[in-house]
Amino acid sequence: MALFQGFNISASGMTAERFRMDIIAENVANVNTTRTEDGTPYRRKIVTFSEKDTPSFGDYLSRARVYGGGGVKVTKVLEDTETDYMMEYDPAHPDADENGYVSRPNVNIVTEMTNLIDASRGYEANVTAFNALKSMAQAGLQVGKS
Repeated sequence: MALFQGFNISASGMTAERFRMDIIAENVANVNTTRTEDGTPYRRKIVTFSEKDTPSFGDYLSRARVYGGGGVKVTKVLEDTETDYMMEYDPAHPDADENGYVSRPNVNIVTEMTNLIDASRGYEANVTAFNALKSMAQAGLQVGKS
């Protein structure tokens, strides 16, 4: 049973990291979006993860030797309101204010690419763990044949 739990944990990590990569791709795709449906520039999105099915402290005590974790899930996707929009002087732009400045999205390509590398490495780590579990299961099945 613990073997399948390991598969589920690795699969949940791969799913979460894939979703994170999709949000990063959305951020990069909207790097030049100066007007959204609500009339404001695009705001960068951030993905938050948490442990899946977190048991209470009493549950930890009662299952101290058997609990192995439940994987990871995407808790929420937030807009980055802490980083300001970038202001660019372009009086010919249709979204320029009365002073000629255009509010650009708060998306930094370097930050997004760094986050993409981080998400990619997390995904790869989960694939490696999944393949290790698969090899252990196959080796266990081979023991019975000998």
